[in-house]
Amino acid sequence: MIFTICIGRGFLRKDERCQYQDVPIANHPDDRHNASEPKDNNIIVQEVITTRRFHSYGPVDKDIHFSVPRAKLVENCLHHIIGEPGKGGHYFTIWAPRQTGKTWLMHQVKERVERDYPDQFIVGTMSMQGVFMQPEDPLNDFLWRAPLLMQEYLNVDIGTVDTWERFKWLFSKRAGIFSRPVILFIDEFDSLPSPVVDRLVTLFRDVYLNRNNYLLNGLALIGVKAVLGVDSMRGSPFNIQRSLHVTNFSPEEVADLFGQYQAESGQTVEKEVVGKVFDVTHGQPGLVGWFGELLTEKYNPGMALPMGREVWETVYRRALFVELNNTVLNLLAKARGPYRDRVMDLFVTSDIAFNLRVEWCHYLYMNGIIDYTTQTDSQGSNREICRFSSPFIQQCLYDALTGDIVGDRLPIPALEILDNLSDVFEAGLNLPSLLSRYKSYLTRMKARGLNPFKDQPRRADLHYTEAVGHFHLYAWLQFAVGKRCVVSPEFPTGNGKVDIHLNCDGNRGIVEVKSFVGVAEIPKSQCQAAAYAGSLGMESVTLALFVPADDEAVLDILTTRTEHSGIMVNVVAIGWT
Repeated sequence: MIFTICIGRGFLRKDERCQYQDVPIANHPDDRHNASEPKDNNIIVQEVITTRRFHSYGPVDKDIHFSVPRAKLVENCLHHIIGEPGKGGHYFTIWAPRQTGKTWLMHQVKERVERDYPDQFIVGTMSMQGVFMQPEDPLNDFLWRAPLLMQEYLNVDIGTVDTWERFKWLFSKRAGIFSRPVILFIDEFDSLPSPVVDRLVTLFRDVYLNRNNYLLNGLALIGVKAVLGVDSMRGSPFNIQRSLHVTNFSPEEVADLFGQYQAESGQTVEKEVVGKVFDVTHGQPGLVGWFGELLTEKYNPGMALPMGREVWETVYRRALFVELNNTVLNLLAKARGPYRDRVMDLFVTSDIAFNLRVEWCHYLYMNGIIDYTTQTDSQGSNREICRFSSPFIQQCLYDALTGDIVGDRLPIPALEILDNLSDVFEAGLNLPSLLSRYKSYLTRMKARGLNPFKDQPRRADLHYTEAVGHFHLYAWLQFAVGKRCVVSPEFPTGNGKVDIHLNCDGNRGIVEVKSFVGVAEIPKSQCQAAAYAGSLGMESVTLALFVPADDEAVLDILTTRTEHSGIMVNVVAIGWT
């Protein structure tokens, strides 16, 4: 076992840098006296411990975790909750996908209120996470929990609450429970059953409309959903224009976090690595913190060594296939839920409209699976379209859904028993020949009466969705050539485009997976594929074109080989019915 130590003469001053040295030590703490030590008796050995570390789950504590101030976000929330002098604050929502810093923001604003407005407000930060209620529980079951919540978070004894009117009366000026205006944050609000959410929203609406009679100065409901009371016919008290969205970290904020680590540890983290962390996570705070933990703790090569590309590649591979993370597991569970077919469609369709008023879109967005980007069409009009929330999440989903669709084995061999793929590998990498094996595989499956796509999503016309074929091809390639080639998917646009890269003993190739839209679209796809291959220094590219037809004559016509700007573009049409 290697242990990193800091060498210094005498006790190091705060501003004195260490000279790092890796030394072997015994595996058991009690045997450390057997470890090798510097021979100079005047040299003091100090273990390197940074005063703070990265954190990926739960609220960040700036005293023990690396953090960024997010001053503008905190200031906006403070202004919302305090409001204008003599007018009171706002009732609003704080919303974002999970693990983005909503609870941290609540605590930051609470500290600011207590610091900037001493003795002017009573500030309560209440969490519904510990309120265990089922949708079928009686509505009034919440009321007997109210005294415990008020005692725990506001330090007031309210006695028994037997009606909703009594609960509302607690905030009345005439009730005399509170001596000054109240600011209330309710975290995990949407973890409550919908009927309770509806009743509380209705209650707070009445307080809002008659706020001169109440001491509830400002109210922030914190959760995943942006619009509360959506199941209510009576509406919500919250001005949605004043809802506060907690955004991801910016590239500068991610760089700031790693800058803090470097300043406190003395270890260099190369700019490329910091950039990769932002690129693959799009700044999602929980994931940024997790990659920070993996890089600086579990996979740290030693404090004396800089953290560069090799370390990053190891960490990213392990994050995809080995390491468990609660945020990722939650996203995978949600993606496998009622809108799995929508998630799969996003891998093959690049122009799915983004609309938060559509239930599936709202669900996937609020759970951190998708985001949106603005696209300009051929007429010059802008519109918002769906994309995955980050490249890392996209690849996690792709691998997981591939396993769901295909499983860990194929029902028949991927290749004929005597097929040694000599024509595929004899002169570089012949991808059209390799894809002909995939078409043969599907034919052999059909001849045996086997259906590799049983129970998979179908379109309204009962044909299988093209997305199923995309996943299936990727899995087949792994079985067919996975022992001879590295087969890896890449997602250059974040939606609608999957490129399968193969590296076979130094021979590289690209299979761009496409869905047939129309004959007129093929030349455009060929030009785009040629430009992409050229940007990577490749001489050829192959389009695997999934076509909703099984007529071999049609497939033969669509299968072509043409040259575009010096790049050979092969199109292999694959029947899909």
